[in-house]
Amino acid sequence: MPREANPRTVRRQDYRPPDYLIDTVDLRFDLRPSGTRVQSLLTLRRNPQAAAVDSLRLHGEGLDPIWLRLNGVELPGDAYSVDEEGLLLKHPPQSFVLESEVEIAPENNTALEGLYRSGGMFCTQCEAEGFRKITWFLDRPDVMARFTTRIEADRASCPVLLSNGNPVAQGELPAGRHYAVWDDPFPKPSYLFALVAGDLRSVQGTHTTPSGRAVQIGVYVEPENLDKCAHALSSVQQAMRWDEAHYGREYDLDVYNIVAVNDFNMGAMENKGLNIFNSKFVLARADTATDRDYQGIEGVIAHEYFHNWTGNRITCRDWFQLSLKEGFTVYRDQEFSADLGSRGVKRIADVRLLRSVQFAEDAGPMAHPVRPDSYIEINNFYTPTVYEKGAEVVRMQAELLGPETFLKASDLFFARHDGQAVTTDEFVQCMADASGRDLSQFKRWYELAGTPRVEATGTYDPVAQTYRLVLRQQVPDTPGQTAKPPLHIPVAVGLLDGAGRDLPLRLAGEGAAAGGTRLLELREVEQCFEFVAVPERPVPSLLRGFSAPVQLHFAYSDAELMFLMAHDSDGFNAWDAGQTLAQRVILEMVAARHRDQAPAVPAVLVEAFRQALSRDIADPGLLAEVLTLPGESYLGDQMTQVDVAGIHAARQAVRRHIGDTLQGLLRDTIERQATPGPYRPDPADIGRRSLKNLLLGYLMASDTAAGAALCLAQYRAADNMTDVIAALTLIADSDLPERTAILDDFGARWARDPLVMDKWFAVQAGSCRPDTLAQVQGLMNHPAFSIRNPNKVRALIGSFCSGNPVRFHAADGSGYAFLADRVLELDPLNPQVAARMLRILARWRRFDPQRQELMHGQLSRIAAAKVSKDVYEVAAKSLAG
Repeated sequence: MPREANPRTVRRQDYRPPDYLIDTVDLRFDLRPSGTRVQSLLTLRRNPQAAAVDSLRLHGEGLDPIWLRLNGVELPGDAYSVDEEGLLLKHPPQSFVLESEVEIAPENNTALEGLYRSGGMFCTQCEAEGFRKITWFLDRPDVMARFTTRIEADRASCPVLLSNGNPVAQGELPAGRHYAVWDDPFPKPSYLFALVAGDLRSVQGTHTTPSGRAVQIGVYVEPENLDKCAHALSSVQQAMRWDEAHYGREYDLDVYNIVAVNDFNMGAMENKGLNIFNSKFVLARADTATDRDYQGIEGVIAHEYFHNWTGNRITCRDWFQLSLKEGFTVYRDQEFSADLGSRGVKRIADVRLLRSVQFAEDAGPMAHPVRPDSYIEINNFYTPTVYEKGAEVVRMQAELLGPETFLKASDLFFARHDGQAVTTDEFVQCMADASGRDLSQFKRWYELAGTPRVEATGTYDPVAQTYRLVLRQQVPDTPGQTAKPPLHIPVAVGLLDGAGRDLPLRLAGEGAAAGGTRLLELREVEQCFEFVAVPERPVPSLLRGFSAPVQLHFAYSDAELMFLMAHDSDGFNAWDAGQTLAQRVILEMVAARHRDQAPAVPAVLVEAFRQALSRDIADPGLLAEVLTLPGESYLGDQMTQVDVAGIHAARQAVRRHIGDTLQGLLRDTIERQATPGPYRPDPADIGRRSLKNLLLGYLMASDTAAGAALCLAQYRAADNMTDVIAALTLIADSDLPERTAILDDFGARWARDPLVMDKWFAVQAGSCRPDTLAQVQGLMNHPAFSIRNPNKVRALIGSFCSGNPVRFHAADGSGYAFLADRVLELDPLNPQVAARMLRILARWRRFDPQRQELMHGQLSRIAAAKVSKDVYEVAAKSLAG
């Protein structure tokens, strides 16, 4: 739908309670692909907390009205009006029953919001504002009602009929049709409504709660995918047990169903009792899914299940409070995955995502607080800031309160607000009330955009045996926010002695020394923390576990970074030291190129790799993280002006030099990481495969016959998709004579598996070969690609535009023109996906003048077109930033 001339901005400060409340909702669906009829019966009453009004607006978009009744009497035409935004009732009574019937066309719904068709399946997606595309409603999260849903459909094509809550009735109807009735006893906002109908099969399981309640679990998929559900079912059961053990939260319905859908804008959706998932996060088998897929399924299933309490039983008052449910739930799923896997590796993965994506968002024109102040289109605020930074804000509260008090505060939150729609302020208030702490300054984390910068300096006095650590914070200006006050920042620190051991820590004025890590609280612009009884000059380990989402700067020498890599007891900081050292090396090589000097890889980096590989490998997954070079986009973020070609050349030179210099050690280590027996997605085997495939990449970068032979042999002999894709990725990025034949072989072998074909698209789109854009354009005509499927768009177009900096940022602007063309092609079909793709151009000012001009031209072209609100908002903010 083209945007209006001046799209309206929604502001948090303008919030007011709903004029009416809806107590119960009875829905009846007569499902047909091109003409579905939806009948609704709503019981409404005036909200005692709202001002009196003489009209009531119900949201509705794209609805073809059939009839409308108030208290059983058909409304005359002068009692209401209908426009593009919904239904306006004139002079409604204090309380009444509103009945209506509308017709919608699921088959034509390419935006995948509301009720739509995915293949032969009917399904819904109502967050954030999709329910208004199904029937008239107060489509806002602070209107919570009890839903009963009756679904009627053709039995042959839709034998399975699912909705929220518990099943209460089913039966046969004339003409080969049948029905099912579902009742949800818990009040919920309309964004949590769900319906699925189709030809599905299920894997069933059970779970018994600590109180003895039996829960039936169903994983529903298309018939050909029935053998890919075992991991999803196991993940549900593990999530249920974990939430009971850690938070005391039991599931509250008789059934818990999840459904895999091929066409889905998001990863998954937490609808009460009926979670609808992108098939990517359900389907797994050793030969079709990678380790990362298995971990993703486990984490996303847990996330949606945890939403049952942090999002469903307690939801957000308005969409500005989105992080109330998402930040807390992301934190919970991160902890779940850390407990089930390698905690160190999980923390590194989470921080890498935060730094590479959210920090970049914070530093550009799309920067916004965790609790935004305004939006034009709410779909544009499902962002890394709301999710990932929101999770870090919850994590900081957990750190400040400590584990026992944080769980006590969580219990208070659940008890105080169960069944309510609340705000982030009310969440923090529970933390404060349970702990007795004043968290008023801490709440600025929800209010201020931008990534804080913390400068640290340390001074050792050998005579007094004291170590003075000075921390200074600064929160950068962002669009609409300047001169920001200081934040409340928890900084976890340790001090290492010459042997790499953690020193006991005691601050001046304290009694006995504490353990090896101390949580400091930085509240002022500058604070000094003096440690006493420090027997020797220490090496500080700062921001352990990444205790706050900040950029921390300390003048470490190369030797100190190598020391921390080798000895820091905090796995995260050992990794971070390696990242800092590699970043320093690569950026210096880029600078040398600008000085017309021959860039050389310093011996210190190779020696750090050699030492790391020569020691006993206790956690191969953690070592793989330590030895992974920073990504090209992240390296660009560390430069005043991004040098795309320079970064790529320097990083590739480092990879090649490591492969050339350490060939024997790399091969020996690869051989030792072989995983005996059948494929297992457990932490130990995942770590071994991760290290082996990383080192194989260094060998391939050295461009030797031995590396190529090893890679080709792995592709041909591997019994799992993790090793196959690792080899295929390296082959696709090479000039090996076998390259085309192997890519063709893979494509032919997996032509009937959509998710595996997504991997095939992504591998080719991520290649650094000069002809990649032409290859991507050709693949858009492949039978397995569809511009209407979000997974395909992300796999092919997204992998090229966001995952291949050196080719996307080609100096001639061809990558920018390609993206703009795709955004304009996508926008009429699916504005959400189009807007997310366009964000790639938001930081155009970070590049050289030639690229700036080219990106600006494409953004201007899009902003001037008749595009959706979703796309217009991103283009307009990008141009203004």
